[in-house]
Amino acid sequence: MVGLNKIESHRRLCLKKDLIELSYWHNTLEAFNIELDYLSIIEKQLLKNVSVSNIITALRRKNVMLMASLCKYEQELLQEIEYGKTEYDLNRLKVHGQKQDSYISLVKDFSLFKNQYYTLLKKFRSN
Repeated sequence: MVGLNKIESHRRLCLKKDLIELSYWHNTLEAFNIELDYLSIIEKQLLKNVSVSNIITALRRKNVMLMASLCKYEQELLQEIEYGKTEYDLNRLKVHGQKQDSYISLVKDFSLFKNQYYTLLKKFRSN
């Protein structure tokens, strides 16, 4: 009986760890959304570059889609903690890893875009 309680406790701990990490991802993606709003305003007022505007729109779309996917995943984790009995195994770890890969991919895309965006802004500096 003690062994089963220890396994269940470990399973719940792993799921809670995933939820904590997921919360960090949510916060980062929300910050990206706010930053995209500001970058869009600057683009409209200063850069006036259609391709930059399109990239912002595409990044916003990817961000929203990923946030929706992560919200659904969060609900699955919460349900698993509350009612589930599925072992935290390699399959569950793989699913979490795929979500993490999607998050990291967007972070890289956003970072690359910002570098290109700020390079465009350099031409507007005053002498």
